Amino acid sequence: MRLSLCISLYNEVGHIPLVIDSTIDWVDEIVIVDGGSTDGTLEALRSRGPKISIISVKNDPMFHRMKQKAIESAQGDWVLQLDADEEITAELRDEILSTISAQNEDVIAYQIPRKNLFLGRFLMKGGVYPDYTIRLYRRGTMYFPCKSLHENVEPTAEARSHLIEGKWLGQLKHPMNHYSDPNWARYINRWHRYCKAEAVILKKKSDEMNTSSLQKYISHILLLMKYILVYPGYTFLNTYIRHKGCMDGWQGFVFHFMSALRWWGIVYYCLRP
Repeated sequence: MRLSLCISLYNEVGHIPLVIDSTIDWVDEIVIVDGGSTDGTLEALRSRGPKISIISVKNDPMFHRMKQKAIESAQGDWVLQLDADEEITAELRDEILSTISAQNEDVIAYQIPRKNLFLGRFLMKGGVYPDYTIRLYRRGTMYFPCKSLHENVEPTAEARSHLIEGKWLGQLKHPMNHYSDPNWARYINRWHRYCKAEAVILKKKSDEMNTSSLQKYISHILLLMKYILVYPGYTFLNTYIRHKGCMDGWQGFVFHFMSALRWWGIVYYCLRP
């Protein structure tokens, strides 16, 4: 069973060894969609040999469109979809290979748990772990709707018509390592990028509202109150207290505090001209 690794990226030269070195020896092809990297990412990829093919596109704030292009370009029977800052462990590699070799016809996709690194510590509480996400699936059965920044792949219309309820989605046991935020500079850059992108989506939804000016104004005021007064407090109490994010030390506090402040960040970028 041929296996394609699909990655979309932009300026990830520092993470290339993580994702490539942990996969290149056992996948059949690596499809990269690059959003115009300028930091040496392309040179680092080209030095890894002919197994890697690179598709250059304009960097897209809705980065799922780049991921979709990568999986559409894959040729393998199975797709393993990763981000540039993720690493496959030896245990997970063996589990992936044995899983696709078993050829369970009912299952078209598998969720993989992730361990997320934040400022030197893998966060294991607060709803951050196991962070299951669909990353292994039969080619042509899954796609990105490209409607939300936090969405996962979904079954295509054709695949959905053949799904066996309760059996089509499996789970792998061993986690991948996600080196998302090894330092503050990378984290705060990503924090701002997500806030900006979510603000764009929110503005677009507002512009598409088919209501009167007064109704739209009232809706904006209510939404503003939720984003400033309700969502931040609920987010922090739910993740840091209810889901025990407090057990992840000072990194847990900082992570969940900043996650709560994300709602204010979205408002800030919505109000900017």
